[in-house]
Amino acid sequence: SEAKPSKEETPKGISPIKAKKTPSPADAERRKLRPGSGGEKPPEEPPFTYQLKAVPLKFVKEMKDIVLTEAESVGSSAIFEVLISPSTAITSWMKDGSNIRESPKHKFIADGKDRKLHIIDVQLSDAGEYTCVLRLGNKEKTSTAKLIVEGIL
Repeated sequence: SEAKPSKEETPKGISPIKAKKTPSPADAERRKLRPGSGGEKPPEEPPFTYQLKAVPLKFVKEMKDIVLTEAESVGSSAIFEVLISPSTAITSWMKDGSNIRESPKHKFIADGKDRKLHIIDVQLSDAGEYTCVLRLGNKEKTSTAKLIVEGIL
């Protein structure tokens, strides 16, 4: 489109739709990336930056603490839930800073933007701090809540 001078000259003021629509996102992106990129960015970086700028990575709904008394908790389950954006982000779960693997004890449920950690058959030893780690490209966000199991005195 840029090769045809007649198109370039006339529409500028008259038909902004033609002039703006196609070149602008790419140009803006190129301009944004240029400062300080100094050629050290790996080649697969731009598509990511593009994606991340379009959709901010965030917890739409953060995790909430779960408080159970020992009597009611033992044998029941606890579910930590977050709502994330965008749904393409990857979530992983941690307890007290170490990664949780999916097991009969811990079930991970991902349904679109809805992510849950299901702790089955809660014991006193399950009490602690749980973190949901959200990743997209090179960005990372976390949301943390506690599972509190109160012993009965």
